[in-house]
Amino acid sequence: MNKYAEKNGPYWQLQEAKAMFSKVVRSANEQAQIITVHGKESAVVLSMDNYRKLTVPKESLVSFMEQSPWGSAKIKLPKRSPKRSIEKTRKLDL
Repeated sequence: MNKYAEKNGPYWQLQEAKAMFSKVVRSANEQAQIITVHGKESAVVLSMDNYRKLTVPKESLVSFMEQSPWGSAKIKLPKRSPKRSIEKTRKLDL
């Protein structure tokens, strides 16, 4: 890992991360790599496994709704209204 990261964890200054991008990506398999710009945290490089854990829902929305207290409620939905009117809209003075 880089000299800066040895002292401060998985941090990379942008110019160093660009120069050593393949190493940053490989290191992301061990832990998230943080890119800084002017000393401020700006971006994170994650392994694909960690990315999927953060973005893929653990269950479907349907399963979630079925498990809610209202999952077995009988809800009557109104019948669809007839086709919408095709009358022109009114003019507005702006």
